[in-house]
Amino acid sequence: MIADTCILFCRCGAGIIPDARLDQLAQTFQTLKADVIELRDLCALSVHEADVLQEIGDSYARKVFVACYPRAVKNMLRQAGVDFGDFEVLNFKELSADNILSKLKEGYNLPEGETQYSIQASQLDVPAWFPVIDESRCTFCGKCARFCLFGVYSFNKKSLKVVDPLACKNSCPACGRTCPTSAIMFPRLAENTVLAGAEPLAKNCSRPGNDGSLFVMLNERNQQRKNIFKPNVMQVAEDERRKALEEFKNSIRKTD
Repeated sequence: MIADTCILFCRCGAGIIPDARLDQLAQTFQTLKADVIELRDLCALSVHEADVLQEIGDSYARKVFVACYPRAVKNMLRQAGVDFGDFEVLNFKELSADNILSKLKEGYNLPEGETQYSIQASQLDVPAWFPVIDESRCTFCGKCARFCLFGVYSFNKKSLKVVDPLACKNSCPACGRTCPTSAIMFPRLAENTVLAGAEPLAKNCSRPGNDGSLFVMLNERNQQRKNIFKPNVMQVAEDERRKALEEFKNSIRKTD
């Protein structure tokens, strides 16, 4: 039997939301007559237990995530091979607990009442930073794959995939900074930027044919390249990559 509504609350383990605020959100959800599943956390589950997420998605007619940026969440599930069908995302990076509660009550008609609250914890204790690809924006230029030194991606002219997400190094979103179309996201990045999953200013897809205008697509891509290669951006990426490589080498020495 498929239940009606489920609130999927990501208790983010990356420290991008203070624990006190996460506790406040958890308490807020327990005032609603709904099934609430606390995910500890969504990133780790998508890497290590995608089948668990799929089972949850199949069990409910309506799913509402309380997590980070919708673009990041939707592409994270797609990348993990999880088909959730239609669902909504309330962004706890931008919305207060009161705003989220109001939207759940008024937008989703969830009344106050007894909550069925459960916790789904991943067996992956410390998920690495890993990139999520927005396929609607990716043009298969391969800059990210060529810039990464750790074998995270597989790439050819018709395909770009994250094949070894746990090889990605913490605090190294460098490959995403090289992307000319803002197609690479890091949901565990603390900043509130396109690189963390916020919508790019131009929301149209970067691939030709989606909006029927090659001119619009080329103009958009040109503008994004100008933004990416502003002074210091590539230097920041180089510095992040170098630091990640040094830390990787140090970790190998410690195990020898």
